[in-house]
Amino acid sequence: MAKPRVLSGVQPTGNLHLGNYLGAIRNWVVGQDQYENFFCVVDLHAITVPHDPQVLAANTYKIAALYLACGIDLNHATIFVQSHVPAHTELTWLLNCVTPLNWLEDMIQFKEKAVKQGQNVGVGLLDYPVLMAADILIYDADKVPVGEDQKQHLELTRDIAVRVNHLFGTKTAKGKASAQAGEAGDQSVLKVPEPMIRPDGARVMSLTDGTRKMSKSDPSEQSRINLLDSPAEITKKIKRCKTDGARGLEFNNPDRPECQNLLSLYKLLSGQTEAAVAAECADMGWGQFKPLLTEATIAALEPIQQRYNEVMDNPDYLQQVLRQGRETAESVANQTLARVREAMGFSRPL
Repeated sequence: MAKPRVLSGVQPTGNLHLGNYLGAIRNWVVGQDQYENFFCVVDLHAITVPHDPQVLAANTYKIAALYLACGIDLNHATIFVQSHVPAHTELTWLLNCVTPLNWLEDMIQFKEKAVKQGQNVGVGLLDYPVLMAADILIYDADKVPVGEDQKQHLELTRDIAVRVNHLFGTKTAKGKASAQAGEAGDQSVLKVPEPMIRPDGARVMSLTDGTRKMSKSDPSEQSRINLLDSPAEITKKIKRCKTDGARGLEFNNPDRPECQNLLSLYKLLSGQTEAAVAAECADMGWGQFKPLLTEATIAALEPIQQRYNEVMDNPDYLQQVLRQGRETAESVANQTLARVREAMGFSRPL
């Protein structure tokens, strides 16, 4: 019996940080042998906002190397670069032509980012959820690991797939029913994916504001711990991170968001249960706790950094991984694209 297929990706913008790792990549690694995994570096998404063309390629390879360093196993996963598989962009255009404009205008992230860019906002920022849908649908993904902030995009993906199935699937009663139910039967053109959400680490918050998510786009480096930060940088950031004046540390107090965030980080990085951390830290002050968090963070990131350096020191190996990944990805993507083209009535290439 075939394993369920999983698709996910990360943009090559800035450095990957603990939020990316604990909220996404580490969850990909856990139980990866249970799935057929496709993990891409989504470089086409990186240009939906102003970007530096001088570093895009280098950052792309950096993310691919970090995938390997974080524990992605090539026996269970395909690692590739989004732009290396042209079928992504062609399917995006086909999906664009059946996606209602108001669906995109209602996307929360577009509204937030468009305000920041003002009159200079590009069409790509409006349209990138359709590209994201194409990324997922072109691999017939069964499940997509998503954080809370990406749930709306996956719902859009599901809506687009259902719409395509309704418009272009085989017009039988059985086919219509399976398309509406989100099943990938013989009557459907596209498989409708399901979300895969893990609660632990789903939202790692900023070190400067416990109410805001840790983000690569935050202008302050102090707000995040990057996976490649040195021990000295980690020590400095944790020493300066925002805390409160209360004595004793506790989980689940809505009036203490920084306390919740830092205890959660310690729990995840040290591998302890919430109950064990709560008991250990209940009577601590921040001066006692911060060295514990620092030590756990450095220890957790050390093997990742060591493996990353090994991969980057062997560029031929990384190129081979991405070349094989592209070939595997193309073999699946091109089949899906051909199926959609045929369903929409295009002629076959002669």
